[in-house]
Amino acid sequence: MSTQQHTISEKTNSKPTHTVRKKVWSGKRTDYELIGVAWLRDDGGLYIKLYGTQVLDHGFYAFPNKDEPAAPQDGQ
Repeated sequence: MSTQQHTISEKTNSKPTHTVRKKVWSGKRTDYELIGVAWLRDDGGLYIKLYGTQVLDHGFYAFPNKDEPAAPQDGQ
């Protein structure tokens, strides 16, 4: 299966495994704004789909969804 086909099947057949957020500062308080979603790939990478047209001047974070089981680690 090609990468493009794999990506298309991820978007159409499964729920995202991660949420994509950027940090937003408001005085002393730090929040995270939702800017997209991501799917964990078989090769360990992420396919990231951002909402709309994003202008990012800093990095962003991909947090695992809480309802997804944790990925097994080597040796466990």
